[in-house]
Amino acid sequence: MSIPRPPVLSHSLTPPPSGFPPPDYSPNPRSSTATWRTFVKNSMVRSPRKSVSFGARGYGFLGVPRKRPVNQEKLIVWGLELVSRRSLNFYDMGVFQNAEVSSSEEFFVVKPSFQTQAAGGFCPKGYTCLVEAVVSTTDAEDEVSVVEEVEELLAEIRKEERKERELQLRRRAVADKGMGIRKLNALRKRQAKIECEAWEQAAQEYKELIEDMCAQKLAPNLPYMKSLFLGWFEPMRNAIVKEQELFREGKKKTAHLAYFDQLPSDKMAVITMHKLVALLMTGEEPGTARVVQAACTIGDAIEQEVKIHHFLEKTKRKRGKNNHESDGGSSDELSTEQEKLTLKVSNLLKRHKLPAVKQLLKGQDGFKPWSQDTKAKVGSRLIELLIQNAYIQLPSRQLAEDPPDIRPAFAHTFKTVTRDTKNFGRRYGVIECDQAVIKGLERTQRHMIIPYMPMLVPPVKWTAYDKGAYLFLPSAVMRTHGSRQQREAVKKAPEGQLKSVFEALDTLGTTRWRVNKRVLSVVDRIWSSGGCLAGLVDRSDVPLPVKPETDDELLIKKWKWKVKSVQKENMERHSLRCDIELKLAVARKMKDEEGFYYPHNLDFRGRAYPMHSYLNHLGSDLCRGILEFAEGRPLGDSGLRWLKIHVANLFAGGVEKLSLEDRVAFTENHLDDIFDSADRPLEGKRWWLNAEDPFQCLAVCINLAEALRSPSPETFLSNVPVHQDGSCNGLQHYAALGRDKLGAAAVNLVAGEKPEDVYSGIAARVLDMMQRDARKDPEVFPYALHARALLSQVDRKLVKQTVMTSVYGVTYVGARDQIKRRLKERGPILDDAEIFGASCYAAKVTLAALGEMFEAARSIMAWLGECAKIIALENQPVRWNTPLGLPVVQPYRRVGRHLVKTSLQILSLQRETDKVLVQRQRTAFPPNFVHSLDGSHMMMTAVACKEAGLTFAGVHDSYWTHACDVDEMNRILREKFVELHEAPILENLLESFQESFPSLAFPTLPDRGDFDLNAVLESPYFFN
Repeated sequence: MSIPRPPVLSHSLTPPPSGFPPPDYSPNPRSSTATWRTFVKNSMVRSPRKSVSFGARGYGFLGVPRKRPVNQEKLIVWGLELVSRRSLNFYDMGVFQNAEVSSSEEFFVVKPSFQTQAAGGFCPKGYTCLVEAVVSTTDAEDEVSVVEEVEELLAEIRKEERKERELQLRRRAVADKGMGIRKLNALRKRQAKIECEAWEQAAQEYKELIEDMCAQKLAPNLPYMKSLFLGWFEPMRNAIVKEQELFREGKKKTAHLAYFDQLPSDKMAVITMHKLVALLMTGEEPGTARVVQAACTIGDAIEQEVKIHHFLEKTKRKRGKNNHESDGGSSDELSTEQEKLTLKVSNLLKRHKLPAVKQLLKGQDGFKPWSQDTKAKVGSRLIELLIQNAYIQLPSRQLAEDPPDIRPAFAHTFKTVTRDTKNFGRRYGVIECDQAVIKGLERTQRHMIIPYMPMLVPPVKWTAYDKGAYLFLPSAVMRTHGSRQQREAVKKAPEGQLKSVFEALDTLGTTRWRVNKRVLSVVDRIWSSGGCLAGLVDRSDVPLPVKPETDDELLIKKWKWKVKSVQKENMERHSLRCDIELKLAVARKMKDEEGFYYPHNLDFRGRAYPMHSYLNHLGSDLCRGILEFAEGRPLGDSGLRWLKIHVANLFAGGVEKLSLEDRVAFTENHLDDIFDSADRPLEGKRWWLNAEDPFQCLAVCINLAEALRSPSPETFLSNVPVHQDGSCNGLQHYAALGRDKLGAAAVNLVAGEKPEDVYSGIAARVLDMMQRDARKDPEVFPYALHARALLSQVDRKLVKQTVMTSVYGVTYVGARDQIKRRLKERGPILDDAEIFGASCYAAKVTLAALGEMFEAARSIMAWLGECAKIIALENQPVRWNTPLGLPVVQPYRRVGRHLVKTSLQILSLQRETDKVLVQRQRTAFPPNFVHSLDGSHMMMTAVACKEAGLTFAGVHDSYWTHACDVDEMNRILREKFVELHEAPILENLLESFQESFPSLAFPTLPDRGDFDLNAVLESPYFFN
């Protein structure tokens, strides 16, 4: 068969593209697949992106010399149409096709065949476009296989190139912040170890300690709880090994044993010990954990580690297999997928090239997720083994010949909880630890393994529901808490709909933090001295009252009540001490790091939270005082001013309600106190301890003192985050939704000489209403007596909690209980019946005052609640999309129970049913909807700040940045608030309800006022 000569595609002498082999002029039979792969790779990787040169004689388009004229045919090449009056026939690569061209003698005309293909030059990527489209007409089967293989290869190469580009951009971004590629790679290796090898390292440490003990015949000098872990480790590991052997030998076929054999025994032992003790530390009662919660938590942790272990083992086997094939000379036979997998596995084990591996870990390792029943059974059996093998030996107080006091460390028992005003209760199983273990719990945190620690490298960008954040640890973009419909709604969101949400979470996650060592040292000194200062809990317990030596039943009864009250106080102190120890343990681990990052995800309403739960900027004053930005920025004139304002804001006590200039004056009047606080925080006058947020105030005092003492305060590098907080932000959103002038003025949507205090405004209205009622005749108006008793008690603190929670749909009963607590704290009324009556009256008056001041807000809340009720009566959950496109589904459904028989006890697991809770759907919708708005506002601001080059952190309605950038952030957050509310939010919501439920009749939208949103742009105290 004759082979046609190559076509003439140009008249210019164009050299062959770089990377191509010299052209072969002889007829060439059909090329092999390897030839295609080589050609495509060369053209994709090595060829420059350039246009084809047309002109005089020389080489053709593929670098093949022109031999004969072409026919009048048309050639369509990957979206481009090549037109000439000559016949085209291609050979050389083994395939050819006749095509039609129509152009002048000297030039070809190139034009797109369809609009979606952009042509930068003749071919979008080097010279591959033409090759991809060339098809052989002599062999149909070859034609399909070759082209499909080339297309598949091109897609893989593009995918890898895209990932490589993203990685390079990420590396450059980190390098711009002063982190080189070598340091980044080293940190990535450490991050991989933290995520993947934490349990393995702990198990190895215990094994080494045991070996040392056997060799030296001496017990190591270890902290109390760590010595307990060491004593429990070997018996627990041996018990698990025995279970595994029974399963392998077929002597025991319990369902859970098949899962026991998927992880080394030492890892399972360490996970069980640490997870159970962690639950005992943070339980409702000290040293107590519910069996259901403990079993499921341990089962989850075991499954997660099995998944990582399974993948790592598979990777090692695949690497060994590929190395063996390579030794046998068959490496050329490997498929593209095998080559990719080998490369990624090698990177994981040697260079930790993690982004490419994450997909394998989550989708290509063939791991089948465990059911909830399986996790519960595995966790329950491991708890049972720990109970059987964990013992403690108490210090001997008897004679040397007496036997040692050895007792179980844990016990399984049952408790019954009776409900208020009801004669029945629920019985549930609990794990209790010995009192000797409880005493060591508070100092255990530094030896505990905390899986989701802050990251040493920037988090992986979010691209899907479960793709992003940590390198290896399972991560989900939303905390659905078991709500299947919410999870599916996010997973099935159209591609691109969540782009803005992902970008905002990535922005929050790439903010780099570090530990403020000076503040941490002060905290450590206070804590080691017994606490009870700067808001830290007292490290000692309240002594129990001595039992009176009397038979008087009344005195005995009072003594019992006092004992119960002291025990409750000591339980609360214990929980607070454990919480502080956890926070300090993380701070101590991270204090020597140059910087670290907090991956973020969302709750179901769209509010962003750091995934690490202990030491983060959403935490208490202790956490916020310890943390600061890793990057410092020069203060400048505006930054120095905002740093002074920030001191006043943190000191509070009414100072934060002054005008901005008065706050600056307050700080300048206390410069001596600020310098003293910075220099001698515990030995000096301790002015900072009078602040409402003492540790944050101390951090800013130190920073401001350093700046003012520097030769040029304006050029001083400040790392302190400066906050701008919304003024009762929920009511701000309601006022904007209703275009309510009165409400807008009350929450600082309009400019004023000083900030309006909505709580003081409501308190003034409440006092005015009570004064009118107090003048009435008690016989005609019974509440007059309560009004007279409360006149001296009405202030902003009495009504503050009720005003705050009004946005969240607080009910009359809730408001009554809030005010009742405030009155009991003050103690002006001693009789319980009188306190109850006064609380009922005060709650009624406070809600009435709220209705008057925020009439538009109340009408919108009522409208939202009515819409939710109509939908819920159809047994459907309320669902909507946030302004950023995040789908929200309210999760309130009746909970069903599923019994699982385990070796420890029968567990009752909760399961979501199809029956929605109508009342819960109705009452929760208004606050959830507003939360979705404030979450959208924060994320819009975060993205805009990133684009403006600002460092940004957000705590719901509190936005943080460097002092020098506060003015710019203020401008951005106001613009984004206006942009958010200029959209027809309520109209869109109603339209979505009507589209989803066309047969239902929804109420019309409430009337709205004529407030001009643009006034927000000029309001200095909107956020301040």
